[in-house]
Amino acid sequence: MSRLAPKKPSLCSDGPLTDGEVCQKLSVFREILKSCYGPCGRLKLIHNNRGGRVQTTSSSAVLLNGVPLSHPMLKLLAASVMNHVSRFSDSGLFAAILGCTLIENTQRLNMASSSVIKIYRQLLSLSIAYLNSEDCSCRVKVDFRSSQTLLALARTVIASKPACMLTFKEREYISSMVLKAFLRTVPCTVGPNACLGKMVVVPIEGNIAQDTTVLTGLLVEMPEALPLSNTKRLSSSCINVAVFNVSMSGDLPDAADGTVEISCTVSPEAAILEQLLRVGKQMVSEHVGLLVCQKVVHPVLKQYLQEQHVIVVDRLGAALMEPLVQMTGAQAVASYQSSVPSNCYGLLKDVCVVSFGSKELLHLIPGEDSTVCSLVLCNRNETTLSELKCTNRIDDVLSDLACSYTEYQLAVDSFCRSLESLARSLEHNGGESLVDLSHGHRWFIQASSPLDSHWRDLVNRCGCGLFQKHQSLDWAILGDKYPSLTPGADRSQIEETTPHLFVLDSFPAKINALQIAVETANLILDLKYIIQDVN
Repeated sequence: MSRLAPKKPSLCSDGPLTDGEVCQKLSVFREILKSCYGPCGRLKLIHNNRGGRVQTTSSSAVLLNGVPLSHPMLKLLAASVMNHVSRFSDSGLFAAILGCTLIENTQRLNMASSSVIKIYRQLLSLSIAYLNSEDCSCRVKVDFRSSQTLLALARTVIASKPACMLTFKEREYISSMVLKAFLRTVPCTVGPNACLGKMVVVPIEGNIAQDTTVLTGLLVEMPEALPLSNTKRLSSSCINVAVFNVSMSGDLPDAADGTVEISCTVSPEAAILEQLLRVGKQMVSEHVGLLVCQKVVHPVLKQYLQEQHVIVVDRLGAALMEPLVQMTGAQAVASYQSSVPSNCYGLLKDVCVVSFGSKELLHLIPGEDSTVCSLVLCNRNETTLSELKCTNRIDDVLSDLACSYTEYQLAVDSFCRSLESLARSLEHNGGESLVDLSHGHRWFIQASSPLDSHWRDLVNRCGCGLFQKHQSLDWAILGDKYPSLTPGADRSQIEETTPHLFVLDSFPAKINALQIAVETANLILDLKYIIQDVN
């Protein structure tokens, strides 16, 4: 009778993605798959050290079955992709590479995985909805030299809401105001880093629709004890602005980053209040005329600043923080445990009070060429006003996802970089991948091409063979910063006589592969513990 060995307990490891060895295995696995991806993918010879036949392949099914995977995380990823391949027999490498890339890019974000997972799910939903929609290719050209197309768009949206109960003249007027507000967000000068500004909608109930107007700058709730007449100003007559995105209430949980040294004879609350007042005195000495806080300001600090002719606006909320920072040039301060850097201050041209019906608002007026404006939207009553509001979609998204705009932007950038990295994986000869700014198709330049040549002289057809080069095409390096684009299929540029040059994939397979990649990456990002039977 053979001797029996005692059973070993299962091995439990936490935080698999914090293990450098695991991350290295994931990276090697991705590189193996990338080298096989696309029509020009490299072949692999598979042979294990226990014997068996040698396999030559670039197929995901053979690779994932033939390459031994030791870690449960990689086994999970491979099993998920193999399930997709068993159903669609295509796009396995697409799913596996994108899943690996999403996981690796997310690890560099320094964000809670739970937040990233929710954002990825939302982006996946948007992507699939767009790919399945009739509007996947944009068929309407907007001529920005004329406002008629944009005006018609605004008019159509508003006219589709009969519960607004607007007359024809009111509908035309509000449409023109919405367009005017949008145009205020377009910068006057276009540079490499130019971007649209912000439009903030301020709903006013009880006024007629013709009271709707557009004001440059921001409108915020009227603070108490407003020292408008003798507000502190700089010698240039501008107003120095300090912006805090941390609570200044004086509560210990809201003290943010930093260390507070407290004597055993002093209460923590008193020490924090003393620090708050020190920061307040510094701002007064540096001629700050307006303090804006995203959260709460301690009443003692607020009273002190108001006595020193400083306007205090607290409880601003996260939605208005970004346009305020963009408009003033201020840097949001995240801690009051030390002195405020003088380069964090921003500038305003002026402040004043505006009235709409029974409501009074503080108008923060920026300098010239500001791309931040407020659309004061008026209608007769609460019901018609609610139906009329121009909904800020991103604010709704941020509220649903319980994340900040910065976190959302980081996750979106990670998602987009992963897709671009996947497209760049199609090049295996050291060449450069380009994207045309008209159709969004990938083009490539050979590694041996002269660097001083124009891209138009180096490309012939896009990667799928659908489009040829022509004079109106412009390109950018795939993965670099380039203007946002909405690809549209201009059928006039397609060579219908050469279908044998086309490279086509199964559309249902690609859709499912995208979904599998994101969902599997989310599942792995959410792993907290791995339990392995080592017997």
